[in-house]
Amino acid sequence: MEIVNEDSPRRSLVNVRLGTGARIFNFVNAYGCEIGDGSKVGSFVEIQKGAKIGKNCKISSHTFICEGVEIGDEVFVGHNVSFINDKFPAATNPDGSLQTDANWKCIPTQVARRVSIGTSATILCGLTIGEGAIIGAGSVVTKDVPPGATVAGVPARIIRRKA
Repeated sequence: MEIVNEDSPRRSLVNVRLGTGARIFNFVNAYGCEIGDGSKVGSFVEIQKGAKIGKNCKISSHTFICEGVEIGDEVFVGHNVSFINDKFPAATNPDGSLQTDANWKCIPTQVARRVSIGTSATILCGLTIGEGAIIGAGSVVTKDVPPGATVAGVPARIIRRKA
């Protein structure tokens, strides 16, 4: 594991399982997660508890990887990508009290090996993105993506299938 710019106090890594050769840049907030061998995590990324990142992945800056997201090996995640783990988020319960972890259910998302996710894509929860799929920049993924497919748009639609 390599922490780039060790002099910076602006990094929070708590209970993170880091693989051999993983590189973490400044201003990363990661806790209770796994980051695989050889993976690189850019600046201003948050990786929440229970998230898993495979081997040799590149996670670009300003990305949010929430609880319940599992990313396979050799995945590229562009800048400012957001994953979501709750279909109906709310701040409060019907009685007006603030919600806690007990008031919602995390809905997992699977990203298979060799996927490429473009800048500013949003990935809704409960989905599987198949091996070798490409997600176009700015897309909002609302459905499973088949292996090898290229999707783009809002909502994301298949624009090409691997031959």
